[in-house]
Amino acid sequence: MVVLDDHMIMSLSACSLFKGMSSGQISSVLSDSAGRIRSYPMDTLIAQAGEEVLYLQIVLEGSVKAEMVDYTGKVIKIEDIIPPHPLAPAFLFGSQNRYPVNITAGGDVKVLSIPREKFLAILQSSKSVLVNFVDIVSRRGQFLSSKIKFLSFTTIKGKLAQYLLDLSDKSDSPRFLLTSSQVQLSELFGVARPSIGRAIGELNRDGIIRTEGREVTILDSSRLSMLLK
Repeated sequence: MVVLDDHMIMSLSACSLFKGMSSGQISSVLSDSAGRIRSYPMDTLIAQAGEEVLYLQIVLEGSVKAEMVDYTGKVIKIEDIIPPHPLAPAFLFGSQNRYPVNITAGGDVKVLSIPREKFLAILQSSKSVLVNFVDIVSRRGQFLSSKIKFLSFTTIKGKLAQYLLDLSDKSDSPRFLLTSSQVQLSELFGVARPSIGRAIGELNRDGIIRTEGREVTILDSSRLSMLLK
């Protein structure tokens, strides 16, 4: 039986897997889950790409990095996962239920780990968890689809154009703030940081965008979109 303190239960109440459920309902659902709290120090490999997904894992404290290594050995960050999000939920079931990326602790991390068979029993007994899990898997599929599209752009400017257009769409304005630093963008794009700075500088000089600190204004969306082709 997993023992969760009040802080952990509060964290789980914000998890999309338990959306719409009270603290008491969450505790009841997890009472017979055979779950364990696992702790990982910074930079520990939590799961390796290709490893079978045997547990539903939910980040309770700290953050983890999902990273992919290409054939040249270059590390490409896919995303940072913060509490209280599950790890690789879309790969828990199915014939190819293996981690698609390496998952590494970004700091001191605590993870709730529930055996797959026990989680299946939870899905069968709780309609709320079942509906939430289906929603999570669907959204993850949509995220991975957009990520594949993003990584398919071979040029740095193409990746940067997609990133800037996405931010513009989300803010519903040609003027918006960058949510990532150049260092974070270099990790996201899998390139050296100076390459990001050069690409941004060229887009400025070409009159396609204007940057002032972290504020970006798209001056010519048509020319920016052309970089996607």
